Amino acid sequence: MADNVIEAEKLAARFGTRTIFQDVTFNVRRGEVFVILGGSGCGKSTLLKLLIGLIPPAEGQARVLGQALATLTGKTRNEALSHIGVMWQQGALLGSLNLMQNVALPMEQHTKLPPDAREALARARLGLVGLGDAASRLPAEISGGMLKRAGIARAMALDPDILFLDEPSAGLDPITSAGLDALILTLARETGTTFVVVTHELQSILAIGDRCIMLDKEAQGMIAEGNPRELRDHATHPKVRAFFRREVMEQAP
Repeated sequence: MADNVIEAEKLAARFGTRTIFQDVTFNVRRGEVFVILGGSGCGKSTLLKLLIGLIPPAEGQARVLGQALATLTGKTRNEALSHIGVMWQQGALLGSLNLMQNVALPMEQHTKLPPDAREALARARLGLVGLGDAASRLPAEISGGMLKRAGIARAMALDPDILFLDEPSAGLDPITSAGLDALILTLARETGTTFVVVTHELQSILAIGDRCIMLDKEAQGMIAEGNPRELRDHATHPKVRAFFRREVMEQAP
């Protein structure tokens, strides 16, 4: 049996009396690219925040590398978080720091490496994502696609076991998006890092996903799990079929 690095069991998220999703259960295996997909408002980014411990579940439990991150505090929490990396949708880079300084920042905060070692590692991470020549540039001086790549480099700063990417293709043109997909696949295969990717971009899902789950706003939970290409070809659930085949759903009278 594959080694599970994430185990989610009967998760529920609620804001006040409004249920976002409930009874969400799945595992993520070491080394795979796992996609969380679904339409707008279904809870994809909420699920990501729940997994990394930014918000606690209303019900159920999520264990990442064997630990429920939302329950940890102090040094124990910091140690656990050093094993994961997160790239947010807009990159979330600090505008006053150049790319090398942005990538080195987690090392400054979480390691005792000297400045020259931090700089060397930061440049190496930038090289992994194709930005080795852009280390001295500020975030405002690079394109949207380069911002996403720099965000991935910073998420990889501490050599994490798992990388969480929130809508990495959002706002990118098709060619840049395809390049980012290729980068994710290369990093996953060459480094052995597990990727958890939140997206609703169909082409990216089919290009990078080993397995996926699909959330649905009306169902308030999961409506599909499996290999995305198999779901495209064989799904029987009408919403899953419509999503993967880009079909218009018939409206109820």
